[in-house]
Amino acid sequence: MDKKQVIKHLETIATYLELKGENAFKISAYRKAAQALERDDRSLNEIDDFGALSGIGKGTKAIIEEFINNGQTETLSKLTEEVPKGLIPLLKIQGLGGKKLSRLYQELGVIDEATLRKACENGEVETMSGFGKKSVEKILKALDDAQLRPERLPVSYVIPIKEEIEARLRQMNHILDFSIAGSLRRLKETVKDLDFIVATEQPEQVAEQLVQLPNVIEVVSKGTTKVTVLVDGEWNLSVDFRLIEPDHFITTLHHFTGSKDHNVEMRRIAKDKGYKISEYGIEESESGKIHTFLTEKDFFEFLDLPYLPPEVRETGEECELNSLPELVDLQHIRSDLHMHTTWSDGAQSIDEMAKKAIERGYEYIVITDHSKFLRVANGLNEKRILEQQAKIKEWNESHSDLTILSGIEMDILPNGELDFSEDFLSQLDFVIASIHSSFNQSEEKIMERLMAAIDCPYVDMIAHPTGRLIGKRNGYSVNLEQFIKRAAETNTIIELNANPNRLDLSWDWLKVAQDQGAKIAINTDAHNFKMLDDMKIGVQAARKGMIMKDSVVNTWNLDQLLGFLKQKKGD
Repeated sequence: MDKKQVIKHLETIATYLELKGENAFKISAYRKAAQALERDDRSLNEIDDFGALSGIGKGTKAIIEEFINNGQTETLSKLTEEVPKGLIPLLKIQGLGGKKLSRLYQELGVIDEATLRKACENGEVETMSGFGKKSVEKILKALDDAQLRPERLPVSYVIPIKEEIEARLRQMNHILDFSIAGSLRRLKETVKDLDFIVATEQPEQVAEQLVQLPNVIEVVSKGTTKVTVLVDGEWNLSVDFRLIEPDHFITTLHHFTGSKDHNVEMRRIAKDKGYKISEYGIEESESGKIHTFLTEKDFFEFLDLPYLPPEVRETGEECELNSLPELVDLQHIRSDLHMHTTWSDGAQSIDEMAKKAIERGYEYIVITDHSKFLRVANGLNEKRILEQQAKIKEWNESHSDLTILSGIEMDILPNGELDFSEDFLSQLDFVIASIHSSFNQSEEKIMERLMAAIDCPYVDMIAHPTGRLIGKRNGYSVNLEQFIKRAAETNTIIELNANPNRLDLSWDWLKVAQDQGAKIAINTDAHNFKMLDDMKIGVQAARKGMIMKDSVVNTWNLDQLLGFLKQKKGD
């Protein structure tokens, strides 16, 4: 349980009350309580009395305590029974907030997608005040778009499903080994379906367990070599399980990991050496003898190739390498340079984030809460930053197992200015600059904003440089060649944001950045404990771009990083 979960619960109650048409004061009480928690710099565990916070009354205090103790509240449970379930998904439609949807529910009897569509098509919605012909057209388009399942799903959507399936597979009988395969194992940014390779000597018994997975909504096929099911979710996802004899596990895993281009090149190399590769092993062309392997490393060594990790098996060009440079690995990571706390819109305190960093074996971290322009994220002004800086100094003086650097994630304003003066920025240990607004500006204006940040000697890093959200938002128009060139010239660090919704900058452009001598940081942009785990996927994305350990600044020790930053500033 963290503060963000409590805030979300309060806001959800307010939304349900709004849909019900309850009085504005009652709705406002829950929103004010959520805002009070958001504004407070302490984490949930550090607040002794919620009722002492301005904006939290006796009733909302009781709700907060009930939710913390039980993980749910009777108030929301009752509301979910009273409000039609079909209304909730409609809140995702742009332009349909709780107030407008409440009116549609109360006045027209709209309770789900079908009744909303009917009310739009028969002209009822258009006649209501606050709506109109264009509003109706936008609603109908949004409803049509929602029906279309993307051909490929964002990696952030499929990873939790993969992890849930893996947890179930670990508990099953008769499974000797298993692994994800396909494009997800290679960390493609979008995925069509999931492929698992399962080693077993009892395929019938395993198949029976697979079709009984709790989230299966349809069994497409069930056999002794392959099981295909559909699993439930926002979008139904197809999952293939290939049941393989243990001796063939490694070569089958390699085959179904792909990519197609990689496999074609591997077969060509094998043919030149007198072999044939199949999912069952490597066969000697003359004798027909089949070789199987205990590890993928053994498989590559048999063909006199360096071990190529799954994420680099993409274009086929990787097969021509005589050796592989030392790619960044999770064990190399010494720090996380981008994280948020309760001082802005994070769920945990500085102390709590630091303790989790210590558990990960980090040498140092940077606290980079949002800046004042981002009011929606409770951004910090100069006064609050200095107060936070004092807290960090106090923490460092009493701890020797981790160093915390004082930083900020500063907005690059729509007009191209920075959120703080250079004089103020010079007082901070580490400054991130990023764009969070006016995404629809021209490429020329976006580049003007980015260049203003890069050319500031006190800006150390540009975060999530394109602003994209995979499968949801393309981001703003940016000339990446120009951006990378200037970042390399000024020693401005380029971020690989490890949040699986972002993975920004993408692996192919990171490769270009490394080739041009730019420095890279892999950061989680964590807003809670769980997001710190995204470092794993960030490292995998970097490896996909063949990013070497020494190119990644948070593999350096603290003295190396501070020396680099000092040199950048010309000190």
